[in-house]
Amino acid sequence: MFDIEAELKKLPSKPGVYIMKDKEDHIIYVGKAISLKNRVRQYFRKTNKTKRIENMVRTIDHFEYIVVDNEAEALILECNLIKKHRPKFNVLLKDDKTYPYIKINMKEDYPTVAFTRRIVNDGSKYFGPYANPGAAKEMIDFIKQKYKIRQCRSLKERTRPCLNYHIKKCLAPCMGYVSKEEYRKQIDEIVDLLEGKTDKILRELDMQMQQCSQRLDFERAAELRDRKQAIERVSTKQKVSNLSENSIDVIGMYQSEIEVCIEVFFVRGSKMIGREHYFFSDLKGMSDAEILSGFIKQYYMDNPNIPAKIMLREELEDKQVIEEWLSNELGKKVELKSPKKGEKLRFVEMAENNAKVTLENKEKDKSSILLELKEVLGLDTLPRKIETYDISNMAGEHMVAAMCVMQDGVIRKNLSRRFKIKTVYGQDDPRCMEEVITRRLKHSIENPNGGFGTLPDVIFADGGITQIRATKRAIEKYQLPIAVFGMVKNEKHQTRALMNEAREELPISEELKHLITRFQDTVHDTAITYHRKVREKEITKSELDNIKGIGAAKKQALLKHFGSVANIKQATKEELQQVKGISAQNAKDILDNLGRFFFVPKGQSGTEIRNKKEPFQLKNFQLR
Repeated sequence: MFDIEAELKKLPSKPGVYIMKDKEDHIIYVGKAISLKNRVRQYFRKTNKTKRIENMVRTIDHFEYIVVDNEAEALILECNLIKKHRPKFNVLLKDDKTYPYIKINMKEDYPTVAFTRRIVNDGSKYFGPYANPGAAKEMIDFIKQKYKIRQCRSLKERTRPCLNYHIKKCLAPCMGYVSKEEYRKQIDEIVDLLEGKTDKILRELDMQMQQCSQRLDFERAAELRDRKQAIERVSTKQKVSNLSENSIDVIGMYQSEIEVCIEVFFVRGSKMIGREHYFFSDLKGMSDAEILSGFIKQYYMDNPNIPAKIMLREELEDKQVIEEWLSNELGKKVELKSPKKGEKLRFVEMAENNAKVTLENKEKDKSSILLELKEVLGLDTLPRKIETYDISNMAGEHMVAAMCVMQDGVIRKNLSRRFKIKTVYGQDDPRCMEEVITRRLKHSIENPNGGFGTLPDVIFADGGITQIRATKRAIEKYQLPIAVFGMVKNEKHQTRALMNEAREELPISEELKHLITRFQDTVHDTAITYHRKVREKEITKSELDNIKGIGAAKKQALLKHFGSVANIKQATKEELQQVKGISAQNAKDILDNLGRFFFVPKGQSGTEIRNKKEPFQLKNFQLR
């Protein structure tokens, strides 16, 4: 039994990471501290705590901690643990968007310029992220038009150069027509271009043009002039401010009643090269500084594009240790700045305004869905939480169910739940539905802070009136004010309307039809996937599973050696022991538990007969 008060007294006054766990030993929160003793004890004292922290503390069953040498080490360990375990009470970077980057593999003798969404620690340089794929591809096209770099995927020897050489778009390194040093000069210029160092490029182009003119190489001079003009156009198009720093990320945040949006602007060499936005829910009670601190630590973990400066509104409590960590990662000084005036403050405000607009547009889309549902269903309040269920079985065997959740107009796959049917035997979907929903409602009533969360406002039954009535029977057991509607499908298995208890079809917009069809498909796929998993697990069961000392490895070794359980039943003790890992005791347990029937002469043991190879008659034998 874990005694929290006793363990709190044992905490050291050293820096480290603390790990909060629930009754199921799941990690629910990870934090760092300069003094573990002071920080962890704060959670369990009667001080002013936010509702979020109160909910977390109620869930804590026990905790662990790891002592480190300094706060910087604690921060890195905290980031790694959050990334690995994704605790429910930490700020989690859930957005799974993969933004485009431009990649140049600097380890190659003749590097190419490529489009990628995957960052690998392979010595390549990555530029971006770009706001959309079109912007990255447009830049790559520009580079290929203005620089004579190879465009083939592999640099293999050829008997003659390809078409790109003849149309003056490649220097044909495959034929050895260009040295590594000369080719690398082009790549260095491309790197400067992508890093926003266009002033340096333009100066060098001017110098090269003059040299070409002096040599009367006017064709080459014209080529350089065209490249210079093109770079100037790109530079002017990207110019967004008079910030002098070459590498800045600007972070803005906006928080509504429901969600938080964080917007990141990427400014390189006074040019906006892209932006990203991320959404977070369930962060009520956390301060802006806490949210931004959690975001920054996750966002820059394993990020190859750490800037020299990060600008944001809030002063972070752990600013110094974050700066130290990022500086070590980048190999040069990184600063977190909170500007109070001037151009830099204007940039932070611009990021915040964009975060606000992005979040308002997202919530506007969700609000229109919720308002339509409220009106169509005739509800008094917005249906913020809707659940649907599906039953899956095969001729009444391996019966399972799935639950999916739509929260604030968004299908939340992480809130899906799966059930094995316990009380219904044979194919009876309505009774299965009643059992599952009864269990689900009971869970939230008895444990409001449990894994199922709050009760739903509405339940959509995946079917007609029979399923509606089964759902209503479950709800009436607890006298809950939960509305129930059926989802009516067309011949293509798509939602065409919603149905009420009076069997009246309620017409809905095309947008809502598509959303509810996806809702149905999601719960259907979850149920089928779970059914397949349960069925496959059942099929792979064998009589070996219940024998003491025979685990998965030994079971696999036996089946591989003998081919089947039937053959194992006919083996002798010595033959069983020939299998790797099978001891004399294992062999005895297998023979004693497999349950085969054989005839034993009166007065002899079963083991003696098993070990005999010669045939014998069935005279004067008894059944064992």
